[in-house]
Amino acid sequence: MVTAGNFIGAAQALGVSASHVSRAVARLESRIQGAVFFRTTRSVTLTDTGRVLLEHCQRIIQERDEAFALVSGQGEPQGDLRLTCSTSLGERFVAPIVRRFAEDYPRLNVAIELTNRVIDLVAEGYDLAIRTGHLSDSRLVGARIATRQHFLCASSAYLEQSGRPACIDDLARHNCLIGTSATWHFQVEGRDQAFRPKGRWRCNNGFVVAEAALAGLGLCQLPEFYVLPHIKAGRLEALLPEIQVTDEPIWAVYPQRRHLLPKVRNLVDRLRAELGPALHAQAA
Repeated sequence: MVTAGNFIGAAQALGVSASHVSRAVARLESRIQGAVFFRTTRSVTLTDTGRVLLEHCQRIIQERDEAFALVSGQGEPQGDLRLTCSTSLGERFVAPIVRRFAEDYPRLNVAIELTNRVIDLVAEGYDLAIRTGHLSDSRLVGARIATRQHFLCASSAYLEQSGRPACIDDLARHNCLIGTSATWHFQVEGRDQAFRPKGRWRCNNGFVVAEAALAGLGLCQLPEFYVLPHIKAGRLEALLPEIQVTDEPIWAVYPQRRHLLPKVRNLVDRLRAELGPALHAQAA
């Protein structure tokens, strides 16, 4: 119906009568208590309800075909793959790996959503997400694919003007540059200790926060690939290294029912092999 544009075209494609198609659509709309199509004398188009139903049915058919390929030993990644990742990590590291993965498997269609919003994978129909830190959603399976370090740092100019913090409590009197995380973490005597930074500069992009630190605007705590090159070059100074947080895990997470699909399993393996080296090479 969607591709044919009307009941007659759909009936011809299916080899049945137009009245048969009309009755089938009526039964469907009665069952879901909603209209699937907008009907005019010239065309038939999907309603929002119809569009959602179509997308889910297409996914069911795709997963059926993937399941047949899996059990028959023809487990090449194929079909549609939807994944999400935070913007900076995604555009600089994850997307290039996924692009090469797509090049290797021409039967695979990839859609990447780069956003700092935490997407509900189950509700929104995603196959995979790249996330950091603690995982709490019991509906998801997590595979650890890499780690990253965080550094608390500031420019020499700022430290000369405002002083160097000697402990976590000292951070409260400093201007803190805040990124996507509202909480900074430290490792004190083997235990995690959190600090909620306050300041007059906030941005959800780590490179923008790092630039503000380089300009002498305040302190920041960011992953290594944003700041480690600046620390090594002397443009930023690492602070409180004795309580620097231990390596933060990076996870590939996916709904439990998807973990055996070749497109997910193979991509997770690729990310595990390539993401860590890419992060450390960037930070070197």
